[in-house]
Amino acid sequence: MGQTVSLDNTNPAIIQDRKADHLRICLEDDVQCHQITTGLENYRFIHCGLPELNYDQVDISTTFLGKQLATPLLISSMTGGTEQARVINQRLAVAAQKFGLAMGVGSQRVAVEKPELAPTFNIRRYAPSALLLANLGAVQLNYSYGLEHCQRVVDWLEADALILHLNPLQECVQTRGDTDFSGLLVKIETLCAKLPVPVIAKEVGNGISGGLAKKLIDIGISAIDTAGAGGTSWARVESERAQDIKQRRLGQTFADWGIPTADCIVSVRAIAPKIPLIASGGLRNGLDVAKTLALGADIAGMALPFLKAADNSEEALDTLADILIAELKTALFCTGQGNLKDLKHSQVLQRIP
Repeated sequence: MGQTVSLDNTNPAIIQDRKADHLRICLEDDVQCHQITTGLENYRFIHCGLPELNYDQVDISTTFLGKQLATPLLISSMTGGTEQARVINQRLAVAAQKFGLAMGVGSQRVAVEKPELAPTFNIRRYAPSALLLANLGAVQLNYSYGLEHCQRVVDWLEADALILHLNPLQECVQTRGDTDFSGLLVKIETLCAKLPVPVIAKEVGNGISGGLAKKLIDIGISAIDTAGAGGTSWARVESERAQDIKQRRLGQTFADWGIPTADCIVSVRAIAPKIPLIASGGLRNGLDVAKTLALGADIAGMALPFLKAADNSEEALDTLADILIAELKTALFCTGQGNLKDLKHSQVLQRIP
């Protein structure tokens, strides 16, 4: 008889298989939003034909959570827990160090459940001075996780902060997902008070509204990552790997659910002008990045473009980073903005009527 595999969603083998599925599906299948967009197409910059600037002196450096970044870009949380993920994370970390980027890793739950997989996330030696972000699902605080588990993943990564990702829709679509999100605000508040590093709240592609951001900030969250709609749809990803017709149908029905990224930025900034804010969700080039920064974000996160480049080669990653930096600097130069502070306080981005 063959070995019986537990269908328990906490089974490390199932979690590891899910990580491998997520990588394969994101790299090979069309899992982007089809109907909803980031909303960034509704904005355009006012061109300046005489910038009165030297392009070579355009400064895109910034500080985020007390750490200096040469480029206001975050390699958004993606993966870990498999050999392919280990290689991808290593390549991403090398690029983060080389180009002065921040980097988040994928959910480290798989390593908590199966500690021998922790090395697939251990990237600090490749990015000794980069801003690195550990990552766990907030919902796991309702499934026996606590301060000890959060501290463990921070220590493994030697992380500068912890991302708590919020993914209620993904859990609804995921076969046997963890869907008890009750009472989490109190548990997050306790974690924020006791964990010695900042805690970041991040959605996974459906967006964070201003109202939710206020609740999170009020309980001690140190930064918000919008992760708005318009890019990769995790409902669509989970639909692709669904094991029954109901879950597949759920993923298809809600594939274009969420708040557009641009709307998230505006909404969060309206209630929290100073909270450290990451704009992510469907950003695909440096012009998208420039728009989010002009709307009020402090840094911008991308996942899929970095994932595809990292799966290809280190050289492809270097090329992508060079292009993104050139696109961002060109947007500043051609709007007459010499640095990111000037861009944020300018009126050079206009909503298209």
